Amino acid sequence: MIGFLVTPFERPYMARALVEAVLLGALCGAVGVYVLLRRLAFLTDAITHTVFPGVVVGFLASGRSGIVPGALVCAVVAVGLFTAVAATRKVNEDATLAVLLTAFFAVGVVLVSRQRSYTADLTAFLFGHVLTIKVADIAVTGAVAVLAGLVLVGLGKELLLRAFDAQWARAVGYHVTALDLVGNMVIALVVVASVQAVGTVLVIAMLVVPAATARLLSDRLGVIIAVAMGVGMTGAWLGLCASYEASVGHDVRLAAGATIVLMLVAGYALVQLGQSAWRLGIRRQGVRRAGAGT
Repeated sequence: MIGFLVTPFERPYMARALVEAVLLGALCGAVGVYVLLRRLAFLTDAITHTVFPGVVVGFLASGRSGIVPGALVCAVVAVGLFTAVAATRKVNEDATLAVLLTAFFAVGVVLVSRQRSYTADLTAFLFGHVLTIKVADIAVTGAVAVLAGLVLVGLGKELLLRAFDAQWARAVGYHVTALDLVGNMVIALVVVASVQAVGTVLVIAMLVVPAATARLLSDRLGVIIAVAMGVGMTGAWLGLCASYEASVGHDVRLAAGATIVLMLVAGYALVQLGQSAWRLGIRRQGVRRAGAGT
């Protein structure tokens, strides 16, 4: 068992992948709690699609080094447009997200379709390629993690109040639109930081599943955040181990990013099953006590 958890990371590329994946697990776990409280899973999904044209343009312009800047520009533009339109209250938020998602993603598809050779290069950024992560990519993820942590700590109370009662937040003097913009920008940064590791398609699972798992286990915000970060990091570690063992030990190729997501989903399912079994046991004990009392 120790060999399963340690041996893969004796190789430098696996060690870099582990650092990146664990950083992302912690980052996505913490930010994912905010996503869960605000019910912004659809927004997160939309951002993962709206960054696609930026990924394409950045890659075509500068290769891999242009992916993050291109994705960041598209994410900032998309989040700014969404926040501005949603603030007018003239258009439903879901409709706004649907328009932005389809428009930006369609632009990306058109750009890709005009290239003769794109399958091996650009589709990797839809589904991730964590095993090719470089030290510079880890540094970007670390910077985003620090920035997101500062925002969540510095504006934690304000963002929490906004999440639970926007009207009260507005009544006590908070600028709700500004808080929305800050929160949405943090989500966008996390998506951009995750592009090369798990891709624009799988990042939503990294953001939502650990937070949802933690929410099943506790009602206390501090505990939820800590557990979500722990689940994210553990799922990243086990996913990389499982992918390596299957590919190297059994000659079964498993995409590392997708395997990480499957580990997270499996953890969520186990917690759900455990809670269902626990509730069933409580009910049975109640029935037995009621029967004994009669």
